[in-house]
Amino acid sequence: MEINANCKNEVLYIALVGEIDEHNATEARRKADKLADDFARSKSAVFDLQGVSFMDSTAIGFLIGRYKKFNRYGVRTYLTNPSQSADKILSMSGVYNLMPRI
Repeated sequence: MEINANCKNEVLYIALVGEIDEHNATEARRKADKLADDFARSKSAVFDLQGVSFMDSTAIGFLIGRYKKFNRYGVRTYLTNPSQSADKILSMSGVYNLMPRI
């Protein structure tokens, strides 16, 4: 999985590209946590899921973990551009209760 990020107007945009599964989650966590630390003064973080081709329960854990990390810094987190199948998984799991879709 690839993670691309940029910050504009105190909003950190994190684009996730590829598969979010157990095979690449450890490295993705490390990269996303570094972004959280580096941009701890951001007002919000938006995870763009447009480039995600596959996600399983590992992705739910990944997203909830990043929500907790950003939340410790007082950074609100959001999700955007999920595929139809990802949207279904995120809705059923309750992730949108923590990280609203925008």
